[in-house]
Amino acid sequence: MKADLHVHSTYSDGSDHVEKVLEQAVKHGVTQISFVDHDSIAGFFEKKALGKSYGIEVIPGIEISAYDLKRKRKVHVLGYNYYSEAKNIEALCKTVRNRRQAHTLWQIGQLNKHGYQIDPQAVIQAAYPSETIYKQHVMQEITSAAYDSKSYQALYHNLFKGDGSAAGDIEYVDAFLAVEAIVADGGVAVVAHPGQLNSYEMIPELVEAGLGGIERNHPDHTAKDHKQVEELAEKYGLIMTGGTDYHGDFGMQIEVGSITSPSLLNQVLID
Repeated sequence: MKADLHVHSTYSDGSDHVEKVLEQAVKHGVTQISFVDHDSIAGFFEKKALGKSYGIEVIPGIEISAYDLKRKRKVHVLGYNYYSEAKNIEALCKTVRNRRQAHTLWQIGQLNKHGYQIDPQAVIQAAYPSETIYKQHVMQEITSAAYDSKSYQALYHNLFKGDGSAAGDIEYVDAFLAVEAIVADGGVAVVAHPGQLNSYEMIPELVEAGLGGIERNHPDHTAKDHKQVEELAEKYGLIMTGGTDYHGDFGMQIEVGSITSPSLLNQVLID
């Protein structure tokens, strides 16, 4: 068994549609996969059906954009194996999607004030089936440079970071509410890439809210992160997950299945 429990598709900010991701998964021997599209449960049944046609078990997943209010920093919360209707998750994430959509449209307006000619409707259409447009979709309209290239990264930071003309962020949901929503919908809540966002301090507190796991294997994690995750998992009885954080052309170049979930984890989630 080989599981990549962290991939994204065109249902959020990934460049590849579900079937293309699954084709890669088959090529690299992946037997279980989870599409953790940002703040969206859309495509739940399509993903599972396509996975079955490729001989891959698709584990329901989501990555909720949340916030640690005490430490004033972002924290991402993964949710696995929730009920198909996921009423609590959807109610929480709909707010995030609406805020992001409004913010990205504002960003397009700001860029157009500074000389760009971006058609918002064209961006929305190109982003389909994602319910929300992301900065990656805007970048797709204004540059053909590869995500990993110096020119792309320079343009991205000049526009969207620091004092860029379209800089800014949205208000995220409380991480405690994210964990509680996932648990209420029958799922397993997991802190995503704690080494990337420095989320370690919050983990003991989230355990009280029902946190069930921590992501150990991730492209941004070091050996130090692996050790820290292992220690926390053992101390609080948490499962460990992992995956590539694959975004296709909208993220760092990495192959589906090149980073996998800890070997004994799969049965825990699938059961």
